[in-house]
Amino acid sequence: MFQETKTAQMAAYLLLKSGRAMPHMKLVKLLYLAEKRSLLKNGGQMSYDNLVSLPKGPVLSTTLNIINGKIAPQPDGWAHYIGAKKNHAVSLKAGIEAAQLRKLSRADRGVLDTIWRAFGRMNQFQISDYTHDHCPEWQDPGKSSLPISIERLFVSNGYSAAVAKYMDQTVAEHDYIDRTFEKHRLLVSGAAKTADDAIAQAAAKP
Repeated sequence: MFQETKTAQMAAYLLLKSGRAMPHMKLVKLLYLAEKRSLLKNGGQMSYDNLVSLPKGPVLSTTLNIINGKIAPQPDGWAHYIGAKKNHAVSLKAGIEAAQLRKLSRADRGVLDTIWRAFGRMNQFQISDYTHDHCPEWQDPGKSSLPISIERLFVSNGYSAAVAKYMDQTVAEHDYIDRTFEKHRLLVSGAAKTADDAIAQAAAKP
């Protein structure tokens, strides 16, 4: 399940390294490369976003849609950390600093640091070309988009079919657990609100 707040903190961490602003396409590509490295090297996702092939290379689908205004961000998620896209760039909200990015583990920060050292000096066009030419999991989607499965990501990057299938199943199981937990949380919070409303109504009666 997509982790919007953590993804926003990933973006904020990179923006802090870039003077608090950068072209949105460069940020999207950096985030994709970080997610890919986390999967291949650490065996797990960071953002739990969907990986997709677009005409100009692979991206994180939901993240790009939030940046482009196609999906409304959560007030305590992306919108809390990152400002709206302006002139093809995004920037940090005022007051956001590294100490606030508590959802990022040491391993997460290590991945982001590695990606920044490797690609931080590229401009948006150079990094877009890089992901187009050097990400073997990418497929030409024509004028549309194509999903990139976890299994395809691993196989395309030299892992065995058995490892690729195992990782695909592992990520799917983690996603199922997250969705189940979130559903339970919403049910519990909804029940609590109903009980609070009932108590308030009872207290209001003469």
